[in-house]
Amino acid sequence: MNKIKLGVIREGKVPPDFRVPLTPKQCALVKQKFSNIEVIVQTSPIRAFSDELYLNEGITVQEDMSDCDVLIGVKEVQIKDLIPNKKYLFFSHTIKKQPYNRNLLRAVLDKKIQLIDYEVLKNRIGKRLIGFGRYAGIVGCYNGFRAFGIKHNLYELTPANKCHDRVEMENELKKVILPASTKIVLTGFGRVGYGAREIMDLLPIIEVSPEEFISQKFTEPVFTHLEVDDYFARKDGAEFDKKDFYANPGNYKSIFPKFAQESDMYVACHYWSNSSPIIISREDFKQNSRLKVVADVSCDIDGPVACTLIPTTIPNPFFGYNPTTEKEDDFMKAENVMVMSVDNLPCELPKDASEDFGNELIKHILPAMFMEDPDNIIGRGSETNLNGELTEYFKYLEEYVSNSVEIEK
Repeated sequence: MNKIKLGVIREGKVPPDFRVPLTPKQCALVKQKFSNIEVIVQTSPIRAFSDELYLNEGITVQEDMSDCDVLIGVKEVQIKDLIPNKKYLFFSHTIKKQPYNRNLLRAVLDKKIQLIDYEVLKNRIGKRLIGFGRYAGIVGCYNGFRAFGIKHNLYELTPANKCHDRVEMENELKKVILPASTKIVLTGFGRVGYGAREIMDLLPIIEVSPEEFISQKFTEPVFTHLEVDDYFARKDGAEFDKKDFYANPGNYKSIFPKFAQESDMYVACHYWSNSSPIIISREDFKQNSRLKVVADVSCDIDGPVACTLIPTTIPNPFFGYNPTTEKEDDFMKAENVMVMSVDNLPCELPKDASEDFGNELIKHILPAMFMEDPDNIIGRGSETNLNGELTEYFKYLEEYVSNSVEIEK
């Protein structure tokens, strides 16, 4: 039986991304677990794991990937690098009809590529199987505490991307000193929210209920973790219904400001859609003199958290929001909110994030890809097929790709 060649491609986006879908040791594990798979890694001068580390694990490293059957990366593949008639796995950022990637999806169709998008690989009940959300939450929450220390002149944490790994970053948390009256609010219970909680659990902060958070004063730092029914309510005053909320979000309003008014820092890790209510508006910020640090891990620009005007970068992760002018300003001014809105947070800990991602890939995706797939995980996660067509699950993208924009060569 001929072996299937699985190729780990290098990341081509600018600015560069240092993550990998499989670490060197994970590539060796794939060869052990799947006897019909040969792993080949494309040379790269930038990834978090050097070519030498892959070679040390007995993995072939080469430039030409044209002989591979399946090609896996992390971020969008550059159009010029796409090899026709192959199966690809990467985050394409096209399923929401993102205009900046229309040409990419058209090129995928033109080159008769089967695009399997990590973002839509789900189990039979619709739960996502793989992603970097956990590390977005971990790094984003860490960045929030870094911002808090700077804003209030309390301590200085080394940027996560300057730490060798997560262990070194977590050791930095020993520097965190919080005033006894500090209150922090967290939204989001998915991978991102639970990632943030991993940082909370390393700090001397006590968790309290939403009701206690609003009604009581404390002599030690506290935080509360809100469910959607804690910070949204029906407009007509009827009882909150989670199923109805997701089906008819227009029937609901935010009651989050009552939590924001009691908070010194907000760590936003929720999922939000364009049809959902605004969580905290610009007018709410005008009326709130306490909330001074927002770590918007979800990073929906000009969306549910009104102070998030722009995405920030790893080298410059913070900006100031002036509630009066509703514009960017110096984050150290007392009246301004310090905002962290980095939109590629897992890149700050590329080794740890890659290892976490690769574990999920080996556990959930590769068995469905190369062995049995009774739940049709790969079929439902394929935007296109090898015939140059959108699959039945993604026919809604037909109008998106039919726009007469030229394909970049």
